[in-house]
Amino acid sequence: MTSLASELNLTPEPAAGNQTRALRDPIPPDAQGWWWGTGRRKTAVARCRARVAKEGEGVVSIQVNRKQTKTVEDYFSEEQDRNDVYAPLKLTELAGKLDVVFRISGGGTTGQAQAARLAIARALVGYDPNTENALRDAGFLTRDARKVERKKYGQPGARKRFQFSKR
Repeated sequence: MTSLASELNLTPEPAAGNQTRALRDPIPPDAQGWWWGTGRRKTAVARCRARVAKEGEGVVSIQVNRKQTKTVEDYFSEEQDRNDVYAPLKLTELAGKLDVVFRISGGGTTGQAQAARLAIARALVGYDPNTENALRDAGFLTRDARKVERKKYGQPGARKRFQFSKR
């Protein structure tokens, strides 16, 4: 019986919570020293560039119309949206150590903030693969695929029906 068990390799697997994910190979930066990440949420798309800050204090900025640059505080009026953008940097303790530039288009402010959160998380994993487990456990590397359901013909909305009249 033991020979059959050894042939079939019936050793118990470790519990799911105790497994550690294998680290990815670090992604080299592009020619200018930037790590890139893309995030999407609803119809918003955010492209993120991150690099090591040159003069000590890192800056997080958002490019509007490819020219005008704004800070996160100027661009997002809601505190929750600002917290969404900064959350991956605070979790990995890289806030102030990296220069981060976003290009955001489409959607509303909340969708843009959550797209930016996913984009910076992906760029941080490229910069330092050791941060992937913490970012994934916090849910920052998971793409929220929910979108607005389309309106159907013959109905007033996506799910709503016209009132039924029996007579």
